Amino acid sequence: MSLKDTLTEDMKTAMKAGDKDRLAVVRLILADIKRVEVDSRQELDDAGLLGVIEKAVKQRRDSIEQFTKGGREDLAAKEQAELEVIETYLPEQLSAEELDALVDEVIAATGAESIRDMGKVMGAIKAKAAGRADMGAVGARVKARLA
Repeated sequence: MSLKDTLTEDMKTAMKAGDKDRLAVVRLILADIKRVEVDSRQELDDAGLLGVIEKAVKQRRDSIEQFTKGGREDLAAKEQAELEVIETYLPEQLSAEELDALVDEVIAATGAESIRDMGKVMGAIKAKAAGRADMGAVGARVKARLA
């Protein structure tokens, strides 16, 4: 079953169960996916769907940070609840050890020696860890290794 089918089935389940909060989040994700598909004029595969979901996760994390700074804990809690629902559609995240091993492996494979090679390393890691790691944290690890 594709990720899009899973989202559609979860939307139906949330409707039947009367779970308005989950239903709203799943509908938002499906709307984002539909918007990207219409804009690009092609149907997204699971990798493309993961990209849309990762973007939604990043938006929620940024919103939580901004709302917390602004003293709006009520809105931060709402965004956190949405984030928890969205994260259920991401694959299992890499552990710190697995991430370090992947970074070391890609640096060795690409022959990266300095910070100038960071783009090449990040591109390779993004392809291998799609949806399974926060690329901001990965970037910090790569930068530390290459510095």
